[in-house]
Amino acid sequence: MDKAQILPLILSGGSGTRLWPLSRELYPKQFLPLTGEMSLLQQTLHRCHQAGLGPAMIIASHEHRFVVAEQARNIDLQLDSLFLEPAARNTAPAIAAAAVVAATTRPDRLMLVLPADHSIVDEVAWRAALDIAIPAAVDGAFVTFGIEATRAETGYGYIRKGDGLAGCAGGFRVAEFVEKPDRATAEDYLAGGQHLWNSGMFLFRADRLVEELGRFEPKLIEAVREAVERRAGDLDFQRLDADSFARAPSISIDDALFARTAHAAVVPCSIGWSDVGSWKSLLDVLPVDDKGNFLHGDVVLEDTTGSYVRTDGILTTVLGMDNVIVVTTPDAVLVANKDRMDGLKGIVATLKRGNRREALARPRVYRPWGYYQTLHEGERFQVKRLTVKPGHKLSLQKHFHRAEHWVVVNGTATVTRDGETHIVRENESIYLPLGCTHRLENAGKIPLNLIEVQSGPYLGEDDIVRLEDSYGRV
Repeated sequence: MDKAQILPLILSGGSGTRLWPLSRELYPKQFLPLTGEMSLLQQTLHRCHQAGLGPAMIIASHEHRFVVAEQARNIDLQLDSLFLEPAARNTAPAIAAAAVVAATTRPDRLMLVLPADHSIVDEVAWRAALDIAIPAAVDGAFVTFGIEATRAETGYGYIRKGDGLAGCAGGFRVAEFVEKPDRATAEDYLAGGQHLWNSGMFLFRADRLVEELGRFEPKLIEAVREAVERRAGDLDFQRLDADSFARAPSISIDDALFARTAHAAVVPCSIGWSDVGSWKSLLDVLPVDDKGNFLHGDVVLEDTTGSYVRTDGILTTVLGMDNVIVVTTPDAVLVANKDRMDGLKGIVATLKRGNRREALARPRVYRPWGYYQTLHEGERFQVKRLTVKPGHKLSLQKHFHRAEHWVVVNGTATVTRDGETHIVRENESIYLPLGCTHRLENAGKIPLNLIEVQSGPYLGEDDIVRLEDSYGRV
């Protein structure tokens, strides 16, 4: 069949706590360039494009909508659509909603479900596995891609192969889906050769998914149909109806359908796959030096082996350590034993209980117009760097608790202040008194960079009253 007719569905959810401090709730791992120059999301989009598939549909959270759209634009790939989940309800409701949408225009269209945050090294082998799966999916099977196990892994779910699939050389019926095993069981699976890692990638017909899932989870299908019917357009996004979507059971597509249907199939493959679920698993897919180390940034090592050391800024040195993870960001440092990474969730949970900003966001916070980065904070003042993309502008806004002083570093700023327009050039500044109505715009062709000094009794981001916004924010 024409692969351009296949609809990739990319699931871009998750909070990314297992790769803290690089990954944060508002900027999780799928948006990070962890295994190359492109982010994991961009790699997934590019992989689909290289395979000749159609433009991708992405399902993401409200908080990530502008980042997703910007990352697609940055690699010059057009999306089919970008749907926003009003709440996290696991994978089955998200996939079902996408299938309902696809089935309204072409019921028998094939959908390829892909997580946004996985890494695949051998894309040729991945495309070969897809070629094997397509005929089975066209015939109505629900095909998953099983990764041939290379070690006794306790962090993955497994799929046990059944009999060969008629008319699909290289495909098998699914005998059983298995939850994450203990160490002894995982070693038995590895020795037996009949169990595959569950990759979370699926191929099926949209109409078959809606039909079969409706048999097992009728309330789920009813809820997502209503969420789709009541969806609202928002710029380039489609918002699923929140009340309807909230009524869908929170359940994975494995539990809702694949472990229950008689039509599940699996294509075994060896594609250099990783879910990049921890710093340790990331180290497994990266090129290392002769001492088993991976280094990124300004790093100096001495007498250190088997370690991942990364800095996004200051010089980081490691002496006399083995099997450690060291990650330095502008606002946090992680030093951990590589075999103790399960405890990282506890550290992030502690930070959240303490309302620490480091659990939520990095110092650089992305917005549809560009980004801002906190440089220094003190009592009653804060200093930030703002970068505004060419042709973009911030909302028309005012503050009740702070005044601002803008100094242009490079570029030209068009500033609206209480109805008057001011052109502020490099090395010039403008003062925005408390309560004034103001807007910043970059009408030029190069990025605009400026320093913002805030002063006042309260400097939180929620002290913004938006009077007008090009991006539909309130």
